[in-house]
Order: sequence, then structure tokens, then C-alpha cells
Amino acid sequence: MNLKFTLIIAGLFVSSLGYGQEIARGLVYEDTNLNGKRDAKEKGIAQVAISNGVDVVLTDASGRYNIPARENSVFFVIKPNGYQFPVDENNRPQFYYIHKPEGSPVLKYTGSKPTGKLPKSVDFALQKDVNEQKDFSALVFGDPQAYNMDEISYFDKGIIQDIADKEKFSFGLSLGDLVGDDLALHGPYIETVGKLGLPWFNVMGNHDMNYDVQEDIFSDETYEQNFGPNNFSFNYGDAHFIVLDNILYPNPRTGKGYLGGFRKDQLDFVENNLKFVPKDKLIVLAFHIPLLHQNSNVFRDEDRQRLFDLLAEYPNTLSLSAHTHLQRHNFYTKNDGWRQEKPHHEYNVGTTSGDWYSGLKNKQGVPASTMRDGTPKGYVILNITGNTYTFDYQVAGEPADYQLNLTFPAELQQKNVRRHTLYVNFFIGSEDNIVEYSLDGKSWTKMQHTLIEDPSYQFNVLKFDNAETLMDGRRPSAATPSTHIWEAKLPRKLEVGEHNIQVRATDMFGRTHLQTKSLKVVE
Repeated sequence: MNLKFTLIIAGLFVSSLGYGQEIARGLVYEDTNLNGKRDAKEKGIAQVAISNGVDVVLTDASGRYNIPARENSVFFVIKPNGYQFPVDENNRPQFYYIHKPEGSPVLKYTGSKPTGKLPKSVDFALQKDVNEQKDFSALVFGDPQAYNMDEISYFDKGIIQDIADKEKFSFGLSLGDLVGDDLALHGPYIETVGKLGLPWFNVMGNHDMNYDVQEDIFSDETYEQNFGPNNFSFNYGDAHFIVLDNILYPNPRTGKGYLGGFRKDQLDFVENNLKFVPKDKLIVLAFHIPLLHQNSNVFRDEDRQRLFDLLAEYPNTLSLSAHTHLQRHNFYTKNDGWRQEKPHHEYNVGTTSGDWYSGLKNKQGVPASTMRDGTPKGYVILNITGNTYTFDYQVAGEPADYQLNLTFPAELQQKNVRRHTLYVNFFIGSEDNIVEYSLDGKSWTKMQHTLIEDPSYQFNVLKFDNAETLMDGRRPSAATPSTHIWEAKLPRKLEVGEHNIQVRATDMFGRTHLQTKSLKVVE
């Protein structure tokens, strides 16, 4: 179906709506002088997608659109290739219009004020982006999750100020739990992440919600006021990003707590949105709660299945999630309801808050906050080349090549060598990766993947449990089995003297990572 025909169908759909249906009308235009308003010589942009959170239509040849309006709507433009959104003083993209005639319900944290009747024209500005490339990198943050201003400062000093080469990134994305329940901290979070000078997109997490609501549709009132729609999409290069809220609150089954899943209207948006996305695009999904679950009490099966069905004809996909304060890779196959031979990859990323800002302070002067699986806190660099991707995990405060942590004594007796095990935590590793060690530059020996608690992490927890004086910091959480640990025993007959242990890990993209450790063997 060509785009012109699609526009005609969209127009017929709008004109056939039942009597009394309110219609939003407007224009998408190129803001050539960057002043944030349409001037006489500024022209509309054709074939740009617009959504009300459910329906998706394209602008006509003059840049105009019509779309149904509801009383609780957020209208937004879906960024096309070659354009960028205007941003405010904190680099928040300005791509939406909130339509709530009566305003938000009365809640503990403020939502939207009454917006009144729809304007005659809801217009959206776009700016030409001459720097957009098919090869680009973006920053991805998991759970900044500050509960107070001290933790906002830890986030600033430990993460934001650690990023020196900001100019290499096209934009940033935070995967939810931007703050920890106190939604008044959204403001300080916005100001802090805005220091990076990058357009910054956000996902809503379960700690960003209005808890004093009776329906899920209202759980994002404060979030929407601060960040705009929590379901939206945009294009960059040969990638199409879809951001979704996957927290159902209150839990529709029990009325208490939350459940992972999607409302029908959200998945309707995904379906309508994908009608305008070519099949060869890389589809990058971003949400808070991982799709992985052991039972349907964690994530609603039918919602995940419909999402998988909608993606069945897109061979290039990636999901990004956070929430767990661990780092792991989940691969979904036909046994999980995925419709393709090639598994769907979900990267459940490590968090910028690590283990909730716990532990002793590091050389940056902030809590080390290593995660329960032994992953140091940090952030992800998503690299996209055309419709393919790779990623790097950057440990905060460390060199870029720090990808492995080796656990083994630095000095031991010759007779006790075999009493010890060499453990390696490969932070971005997954079970199928190859990890090997070499002793003193000799042949490489393959190590065994194992599902255990990280010994190095356990050691740091025990410092708190066995402390005889007050520790300067909060006790870390109990260790949990890590999905990226390998182990090996060194040779029984190890000569007295100095030795060098080198570990080589090959990741899912075929890249090699090295780490070394010195060992002294004594009689």
C-alpha cells in the first residue's frame, strides 16, 4: 500500500467517525528559524506520523492532520528521519500536547491542570537534523532511582559527571524508576540528566507512578505532566524506537500492587504505529519490567504474546528493560511464543543506581553500589549500524576496557593452589559466551559457566555483617545467583614464584575482552 493511498484511507476513517466525536486538527511544520512557533514562510511537512496514544495517522501534502480526541489524551508527533525535536532548557524533547479538559484527578503529586477546549490547531515543530546518521550511539540508563537529594547528587557525581565524551552520543534514554516514589524529585532528576546536553527520552517505572489512583489509566498523571506520553515512538537512522509503559497499577487481578503487562489501547498503538514502519527497520522496544517471567503472576502472558505477534514480520528486533537491578540477557524462542526462528533478544540492563546506592564509597566519593549479581553500577552504550546493533557496558568511574572481574588470591601457598577456584564475572556475558584463561602466556583453557553468587560481591556484603565498628554506608542487598560467572581450577603443580593470569572473554558480537591478575606462589 503506498503512502498516498494510506492518507486517503486515514481521511475516510476520520470523516466516518460517529456524530459527536471530537477531532484534533493541526500542522507539523519545519521550524527553520528555531523560534518555537510557526512563521509565515515555514512550510508543513508531509507524511509525518501523529498519534493520540492509540490511533496513528499521517500528515497530508501540506503537513496537516486530523485525529480523534479523547478527554484524557496526549497527542504527539513521531519523529521522522532527518528531523529532530525542539528541546527545552533541560533537553527534554518537546513533541507532545496534553489534552485534559478537566485536568488530572486530585492526587498527592500534581498532574496536569485543566487544559480546556482543544485549540483550533495543535501544531508541532520539527527541526532539520543534518547530523543524523545510520551509524550512531545512544546512552541507556537503568533505574537512576534516587529517593532523596543526597542520592540525586550521587547520580550526578557518579554517573553524569563520569561521561566525558558526550558529543559521541545522539540521544539518551532512561528505562524507568527515574526516582524512588517521591515524584517531587522528577524535577531534580530532569535538571541533572539535562546537564549532558543530549535530547533525553524516558520510560515510566513502577516508582514513578501515582499510587493513589483506582485505575491504571491515571497512574501516570504526574509522569505525563513532567515527561509527556509514556507510550510513544520515534525514528533514528534505520532504527524505530517504541517506548512503552508495561506496569499495570493497581494489579487488575488483585487490586493491590502492580502487574507487568499492557492495556489493550497500548498494544493497539503499537499495532497502528507499525503499519507505517518498514519491515527491514530495527525495532527497539524500551520498557521497564522485563518480559521474562516464571509464572503469570509477574507478567500477563496474553499481553506479551500479542506484542510478539505484532513483531512477527520484523526480523530485526531488540528489547531494553531494567527494574531488576541485575544485568542479564533474555532470549525468547518459539517455546515462549516468539514467532520467528531467530530468538528475540531482551537486554535487561544494569542500573545507574546499582544496588540502590548501597555499600562503601568508591574513589568517586559515592557509594560503590555493586549489583547483587556482581555487576558494578554503570550505563549502557547502544551502538546501531544500519539495522544491526551492538552494545557496551561502561562501569562508572573505570576505564572502558574494564569488562571482567577476577576473583582469586593474589598470594597463596603452593600446596593450597587447588583449594582455590578462579572466578570470572563477565559483566555483559551470557551463557553461550566463551571465557578462557591463560597462565603465564601459555595455551588457553576454557572455563566453565556456572550459576552461583559472585564471591567478590559476597565478600563485600560480609564486611558489613562482620563489622566491629560503624560502617560508612548502607549494607548491600543479599547476593543473588549471577548469569555471567565462569570458574576454573588452576594446574595442581604451580611453581613457586610470580605468575600472570590472563582471562579472555568473547561476547555475543565476537569481540574479545581481556583482564589480567598477578599471582605469587610461595612454599
